[in-house]
Amino acid sequence: MEKTAIMTDTNSGITPEKAREIGVYMLKMPFVVNGRDYIEYGEISYGEFFEYLESGADVSTSQPSPGSLTDMWDEILKEHDSVVYLPMSSGLSGTCETAKALAEDYGGRVFVVDNKRISVTLYMSVFDAIELARSGMPARNIVETLEAQADRQSIYVSVNTLEHLKKSGRVTAAGAAIGTVLGIKPVLQIQGGKLDAYKKVRGMKAACSAMLDGIENDLKTRFSGEKNDIRAAYSGDPETGKQWLEEVKKRFPSYDVKLDALPISISCHVGAGALGIGIAAVR
Repeated sequence: MEKTAIMTDTNSGITPEKAREIGVYMLKMPFVVNGRDYIEYGEISYGEFFEYLESGADVSTSQPSPGSLTDMWDEILKEHDSVVYLPMSSGLSGTCETAKALAEDYGGRVFVVDNKRISVTLYMSVFDAIELARSGMPARNIVETLEAQADRQSIYVSVNTLEHLKKSGRVTAAGAAIGTVLGIKPVLQIQGGKLDAYKKVRGMKAACSAMLDGIENDLKTRFSGEKNDIRAAYSGDPETGKQWLEEVKKRFPSYDVKLDALPISISCHVGAGALGIGIAAVR
């Protein structure tokens, strides 16, 4: 039976500790603060990053170097027949396409998944990939199975400011436009790997209701009759995240909803105080 390793990166919201626990290889994503390069889970802690952000620091992200990808693959392939790498959606970063190009030099031993996911839904895909690999499914078929489910997910996110998303070009023109009116809280949606406008409301309370309504509608329509998972997420203050989790649990009491802190590599784009929720069809 083919021995397949599963690999992702910190954009999934999976921590290095969790990755070790579940047997997944983890690439730590790079980010930049005031022109200096850092690596997730490196010199700057989560709290320190938001202190920099609050002080007005210039933050951004970059793709991992080709060497960081190939070095990890080379190491993994010493003990495995193949590796399946799950990066964030190609619609939100060039990392996926870069990885696919690099994988061509590995003679069919490295496979890159583009199932249009990030954060909480990418988290879910990693666990699906683990299950498929343990069942003995060949790496190529794991990729086909995951990519066939690419559209079976939704993410809703509300941010305090669109400044970082507009700067990085991660939000469409329509999405950016809804945040230009004073007092309007933009609620964005990710479907098909792109951030776009969902609703414009006044205040975070209304934004939270809009996100919960979006998930509820998905359950009644797109995901009706399917096995689904729901995860919540936040950036910055853990207490705000816990409060958001309680709201989600109240709306969806039959789901074992978990909470993720959005990694720095995503928080560079959404800023502090972002809240999000995702749903995906799972195996």
